[in-house]
Amino acid sequence: MKKLLVITVISILFASIHFRCTGVSEAIDNATRLQFKLGKVDKFNLAGIRLNNINSIRDFNVLDAASLLGAFANGRMPSTFTVNLIAKNPNTAGGSTESSTLLKALDWRLLLDNKNLLSGAITTPITIPGKGQETVIPIPISVDLLQFFGNGQYEDLIRLALAIGGKTGTSSRLTLKIKPTIDTFLGGITYPGEIDVIDKEFR
Repeated sequence: MKKLLVITVISILFASIHFRCTGVSEAIDNATRLQFKLGKVDKFNLAGIRLNNINSIRDFNVLDAASLLGAFANGRMPSTFTVNLIAKNPNTAGGSTESSTLLKALDWRLLLDNKNLLSGAITTPITIPGKGQETVIPIPISVDLLQFFGNGQYEDLIRLALAIGGKTGTSSRLTLKIKPTIDTFLGGITYPGEIDVIDKEFR
């Protein structure tokens, strides 16, 4: 009886270890299939002026133009906007397409024209469905563009802001370097290196 009990306990332990290893392996497998891409920049606000309906410098009304010039003259051009990170777990072979992946955290660095602009981290868990649906992860950005731009000219700075957050703006001049941490039975597992996320393709 005692021998049978020992064998039973050992069997349960092995089954538990196997289950945990299988679960971790599946979580890692699903995580390695995750793909990321930059979406459109939203809600770009430059020195208190919304840019979403502006195409060029000529489109600013007199009051907004004066406000922007005043901010520039005072050495400050604060800007806020939202970078939309798109994540998906494609429904392809090589993993459990039914299983979702839980991002426990996400460290990120935002580059503008290949220069570091800002860095931060998302610590709220994010679930990425396992059937190919896209999940949009909004990343709020707050930065003084004049400090980043240095001794640049006023019109060049405005054109830069419009190229990103204007009516026809895109995130093509941005690169988001991310390091996700996935949740498993053994706790969080962080990617060994950064993933370069751009607007042209899923990576």
